[in-house]
Amino acid sequence: MRVIRLGVNIDHVATVRNARGGSHPDPLDAALAAVAAGADGITLHLREDRRHIRDDDLARIRAGVAAPINLEMAATAEMLAIARAARPHAACIVPERRAEVTTEGGLDAAGQQEKLAPIVAGLREAGIRVSLFIDPAPEQIAAAVRLGVPVVELHTGAYAEGHPGELERLRAGAALAAASGLEVHAGHGLTYGNVGAVAAIPEVAELNIGHFLMGQAILDGLPAVVRRMRASIDAA
Repeated sequence: MRVIRLGVNIDHVATVRNARGGSHPDPLDAALAAVAAGADGITLHLREDRRHIRDDDLARIRAGVAAPINLEMAATAEMLAIARAARPHAACIVPERRAEVTTEGGLDAAGQQEKLAPIVAGLREAGIRVSLFIDPAPEQIAAAVRLGVPVVELHTGAYAEGHPGELERLRAGAALAAASGLEVHAGHGLTYGNVGAVAAIPEVAELNIGHFLMGQAILDGLPAVVRRMRASIDAA
């Protein structure tokens, strides 16, 4: 049976902590609980404004969690330096705007190759596996190939919002990316109700899910929701 890896994004544990200050709830505790419940890795986005995960969270999670750590990051010199110092298993370059509530779309790799090339090179020199968070568009996939990254993560936000034709775009994008030699990941807006169709795409090797799991954990507990999402992915 094909097994898809589940990366759990624990950013919004930090969002809850930061709403009041202090140290509770601790993102490290959430990361450990997620891995114990069946997560294959932990994803966290160190934003430039530090609105949720902070630098010390990255350091503690990197030191305290045995599972692979996937650092989502903007393509900036500051974030490159942080990633090279922390040396997570992987780094996913994402678009980032200070005004956005959450990531609003995929990275324009095709239009930013000159900016992205030194960031990609710097991460790879540090032994960090690089991925690009992109829309499932042929020109973005081609740009990822030119940049020499081994992985793309396809943005599933438009699909999750119910836009017509987006599942077909994801299927076509995943097939093209895999045929181009890229490993295919996917994520954004995935829930119990919509994850199955994405998990059923043959080329998808990993799903990264955060906001839904953290929200549902308030009602059902984090271990329970990770186990249920793991079962939903496996069933697909």
